[in-house]
Amino acid sequence: MRRDSSKKMFDMAQKVLVGGVNSPVRAFRSVGGEPVFFASAKGAVMRDVDGNDYVDYVGSWGPMILGHSRPEVTRALLESVEKGTSFGAPGEMEHLLGALVCERVNSVEKIRFVNSGTEATMGALRLARGFTGRAKAIKFEGCYHGHGDSFLIKAGSGALTFGEPDSSGVTAGVAKDTLTAQFNDLESVMALADNNPGEIAAVIVEPVAGNMGVIGPRPGFLQGLRELCDRDGIVLIFDEVMTGFRVGPGSAQGLFGVTPDLTCMGKVIGGGLPVGAFGGKAEIMDNLSPLGPVYQAGTLSGNPLAMAAGYATLSLLTQDVYDALESYGARLEAGLIERAKNAGVPVAINRVGSMMTMFFTTSRVFDFASAKTTDTARFGAFFNAMLNAGVYLPPSAFEAWFISAAHVDAELEKTLDAAKAAFA
Repeated sequence: MRRDSSKKMFDMAQKVLVGGVNSPVRAFRSVGGEPVFFASAKGAVMRDVDGNDYVDYVGSWGPMILGHSRPEVTRALLESVEKGTSFGAPGEMEHLLGALVCERVNSVEKIRFVNSGTEATMGALRLARGFTGRAKAIKFEGCYHGHGDSFLIKAGSGALTFGEPDSSGVTAGVAKDTLTAQFNDLESVMALADNNPGEIAAVIVEPVAGNMGVIGPRPGFLQGLRELCDRDGIVLIFDEVMTGFRVGPGSAQGLFGVTPDLTCMGKVIGGGLPVGAFGGKAEIMDNLSPLGPVYQAGTLSGNPLAMAAGYATLSLLTQDVYDALESYGARLEAGLIERAKNAGVPVAINRVGSMMTMFFTTSRVFDFASAKTTDTARFGAFFNAMLNAGVYLPPSAFEAWFISAAHVDAELEKTLDAAKAAFA
């Protein structure tokens, strides 16, 4: 498969963009080779600038749950564009989309729209600190909550130590207020809470981890977090930027039956346009400005284009859509396992609805340590074989694959045929 135009564009991009990209994983550093530049997308297929077609399992990293260029979403966008692209003032679609989110996610009584998932998590954590009057927060190793300073922290020498910066530019002063526990290990969270009584403002968690690969919660883990936070007056924040309206009509909290105090969202709720949001109990949310002392603002927040695309997308997400996503996901998972087994290639597949990851390991994957047992070199070889066969996977061994409602039998057959050859 020739990609001469992609190569030329990448050469030009590296002269003006840092690393030639605007988000690090796009650079293909972890899988080798050079990134593919895309020109268009329709349904479950993307076309690159050289005219090659690919079955897409990136889906713009999650938002394209209905597939690319869904006519109803496109129509809503065109109608919105004709009315104006930004007002910097209130518009009707903001409260219409807000009401739709509140209606479908029981824990969200009030919501604040922002422009990215990172903004959403930063705002939610600041709000939790302002509401509780406490400084510290617990996050989980391997969970990603955007690039805010407080979240770019890894564990120190043990689960009970203060965090250490995981990125240059994050100060030790910020890091000391972030404590790191182990995902799916309730005891590690309880130990941190017991060793920092009355100091923890929030526990923030992806209810389904997606940035160390897809890892679902063990039975009782999320409920245990809820009980601990109730006991100690801690704000429980679910980061559903990835899982919100992706894994079910009520998001992950509806799927697992656990109610957080605050929820962060993004991706699906913008229908593919830049968006973020955080919401939750009114008694907490009303501490935000202009009603309360916790300041948060954004010039383009509630952008009418993003609101229109999000409203159109959520309006189309019926139970039938989720049933179809589950069916395709189950068939894809079973087909990949069968072909890997026939080729003698050890894999472990984790899937929650239309999110999945295939790890090249003999271990069960349930936390960050077990995720790291995957053979990244083998994934790189598999990725490039699939790419050359016309299947576009996330260019990292530790990312989620996303299925859309536009994936049908033809895409499944092409994917599994490509996987059979790649495993061989």
